[in-house]
Amino acid sequence: MAHEIFISYTHADNTPLAKGLEGWIDLLHQRLADQLFQALGYQVKIWRDSKLTCHDIFSEEIFNQLSRTAIIVSVLSPRYLTSEWCQRELNEFCKYAEQNGGLRLNSKSRVFKVVKTYIKREDHPSSIQDSLGYEFFEMDQMRERPDDYNAHIELGGDLRYWKKLKDLVWDIKDFIKSLETQAPPVSVHASPTPIAAPPNSTIYLAETTYDLSAQRDEIRRELQQRGHIILPDGDLPLRTSALMESVRDHLSHSRLAVNLIGQQPGIAQLQYELAAERAAEPNFTQLIWLPDKLQSDDPRHQAFIEELQRGNDRPKNAELLQISLEDLKTRIHDKLATKKKPAVTTNGNGSSASVYLICDKPDYDSLQSLQDGLYDLGLEAFPSIFEGDEAQISQYHKDNLMDCDAVMIHYGSANEMWLRMKLRELQKLAGYGREKPMLAKAIYISAPQTDQKLRFKTHEAMTITNFGDFTPNVLTPFFDQIRQAKGAI
Repeated sequence: MAHEIFISYTHADNTPLAKGLEGWIDLLHQRLADQLFQALGYQVKIWRDSKLTCHDIFSEEIFNQLSRTAIIVSVLSPRYLTSEWCQRELNEFCKYAEQNGGLRLNSKSRVFKVVKTYIKREDHPSSIQDSLGYEFFEMDQMRERPDDYNAHIELGGDLRYWKKLKDLVWDIKDFIKSLETQAPPVSVHASPTPIAAPPNSTIYLAETTYDLSAQRDEIRRELQQRGHIILPDGDLPLRTSALMESVRDHLSHSRLAVNLIGQQPGIAQLQYELAAERAAEPNFTQLIWLPDKLQSDDPRHQAFIEELQRGNDRPKNAELLQISLEDLKTRIHDKLATKKKPAVTTNGNGSSASVYLICDKPDYDSLQSLQDGLYDLGLEAFPSIFEGDEAQISQYHKDNLMDCDAVMIHYGSANEMWLRMKLRELQKLAGYGREKPMLAKAIYISAPQTDQKLRFKTHEAMTITNFGDFTPNVLTPFFDQIRQAKGAI
């Protein structure tokens, strides 16, 4: 194609905010070109009409260029909606796209809708109302008005602007890369066959209200960078019947649904309910995330939040998580990882219990005496490992935390920060999805003796302090706690 990307905009939106500053569209054009070059490794042709005004005639040249364009970036604003010129550019592109393989290729829309200034969804042009939008503003809930992202570095810049721009660049890059796999190439007479997304890498990331839009964007960005397919890949329909049909269709192609519940009422509840229907089926998981201390001023939405927290009707394959956003992303990745055979199991009260022995690398050699002492008590000990592939080591660690009956942390050469981090991991196990209780948790404090170790206290685990030579009898309280806990199951 002669031109890959066409930017459709109104010239009013490119008016500089102050003397010496570039226009908003000028910056978008320049940054798209620069960042796509970095993402693809070659220059992408981007063009726009920088000369015509609303009084000029829509030339034959524009027609010809639009007929050879793969992507249109429509920059929506109130002025865009009233511009006959902009509407015609968009309509002509859509007409030619339908003749050139369709408006959607490989399940992706060829229209990238940049919403520069807030416009009600129902006022968006009908041809792109359901296209995925990139909103360069955020709703200020207190003042009930939009807060536009600052595009100018000279005025301090705005991290939100750059994150949204990165989302736009990444999605355009993915679309262009998908065109490169077309055989034959897209032409007026060729209609490509859509490439089906792998069923084990498709996630339904529910649409959210404005108070959680940044968190959703962050999760979406990270999952896409790892190669996963994210649905919905466009804006959901406005009508309830069409909305439900669309959500159910997306869920049927997904193996995991992630529902982020915020403080504002909206379509989050409907998407949760439809995902819960799907979570009653095998081979599907629903993760429901609530921010810590979530409260809503809306009585009905607050009742919905409280019902979620009670979990009376929650499907078996649905998990409620009230953890940090980073921990939520970790949980999502765990769910998407290929399930391996558990590292350890326990088969009832008559079998030996399993103990995960955690240590820092410098203490690995001294772990042998602990491992032997636990073995002599009839316990199966699984020590930390430090050799091999990093991903395998990480998976081994997670598997043991999820499956072992008990855990013992060896606090020797490591500092207290390391120890606190390991304790923090134990606190998060329920949020990660561990269902069975840990029979016992212990910290084995050994040499070298320090003031920090002597002062150390915690309610999270039993502490066993032994700065001298190892003797097996120091493990007796730990063994007794495991035995008592197993007898109570």
